[in-house]
This record gives sequence, structure tokens and C-alpha cells, in this order.
Amino acid sequence: MLLIRAIVRPEKKDEVLSELSRAGFHAATVVDVVGRGKQKGIKIGGIVYDEIPKSLILMAVRDEDKDDVIRTVLAAAKTSEKGAYGDGKVFVSPIEEAYTISSGAKGL
Repeated sequence: MLLIRAIVRPEKKDEVLSELSRAGFHAATVVDVVGRGKQKGIKIGGIVYDEIPKSLILMAVRDEDKDDVIRTVLAAAKTSEKGAYGDGKVFVSPIEEAYTISSGAKGL
């Protein structure tokens, strides 16, 4: 099992979730977050905004689904053909165990 964390622009969140669902990956948790990456914030006029709104999409997936999920997120989250700073990041981490609260069942 793997935990995939995708940080995307808020305006791309619905598109990413829609494409994931269309690809058969329906389960996700979404959190509104703020942060900055390589772009170090944005400057509008004389004001610098160093905390930029983003959406964090969390998904627990089977190991064999990793490449499909990542490919789907990358394609849906890009703002242009080449992409741009601030489009986001995807992180993949192992999950040692998972349990369903209602049944106590182990696994996804």
C-alpha cells in the first residue's frame, strides 16, 4: 500500500479528482492548504504573498496502481502543455498498515 499526496492548484482540484474517478480511483481526502515552492511566493505590485493557496489530495492506493494514479494526477494538474511553477508536487510514501474503523478490517 502507498500513500500518494498530491499538492495542486485549487482551480485544478476538481479536474484532478474527476480524472482520478474516471480512471477508477474514487477514494480521496482533500484538504485546503497554503504553502510555497520554488516560486517563493508571488509579487503583485509591491506586495509579496509567500503563502499561496493549494489543495492537498491524499490517496491510499495499491502498489500496482501507483503509476496510473501518478500519471493521471500529472496530466490533470498541469496548467499548460509544458506546465508552470506552482502547478504542484506529488509525493509517494509506503503505508505499513490500514484499518477500516467501522469493521476493523485490515487493508484497503
